[in-house]
Amino acid sequence: MITLQTRRLVLAPCQPGDAADFIGLERDAEVMRFLHRGAVDHNAVGSQDVSFLMPRGNESYVWTARRKDDEAFVGWFCLYPEAPVLAELGYRLKRDGWWQGLATEGAGALVDWGFGQAGYETIFAGTMAVNLGSRRVMEKLGMTHVATDFPVFDDPIPGTEEGEVRYELERRDWQAGKPL
Repeated sequence: MITLQTRRLVLAPCQPGDAADFIGLERDAEVMRFLHRGAVDHNAVGSQDVSFLMPRGNESYVWTARRKDDEAFVGWFCLYPEAPVLAELGYRLKRDGWWQGLATEGAGALVDWGFGQAGYETIFAGTMAVNLGSRRVMEKLGMTHVATDFPVFDDPIPGTEEGEVRYELERRDWQAGKPL
């Protein structure tokens, strides 16, 4: 992994020292509302119990995002390799970074790296259908809505009844949308 830079962000490979910032995100009820009904009580829930409690600072596919100007923690971005030519894009940002284009900026850097350097042919992302902010990020990246699933949960999060959406971007479409 390499360090990536955007106009306002530095995305560096995550380190164990980033774990406190990552856990801090999970303690914010608004950040976690589409994943866990709100804040995560790390004294009651272990990371081995639920997949969204990640990263912890040693994952090879996660970048920690910090602002260029003051090095303040913004959040994390990941490009998880599902297969040699397929990766899942993910991101989680602090609330003070919402609605500023930082999610699109950071995710766009990973998409560019994924297609331009890592050799992926398809990058996908998913979220709850009601998570309009995250869906807008995917659309700004050029991703296309390809599916809505309706999984059944024993104790569903409000909004689950609207489904979970999947967006995808193919390398050829990414190349076609890149400026010359």
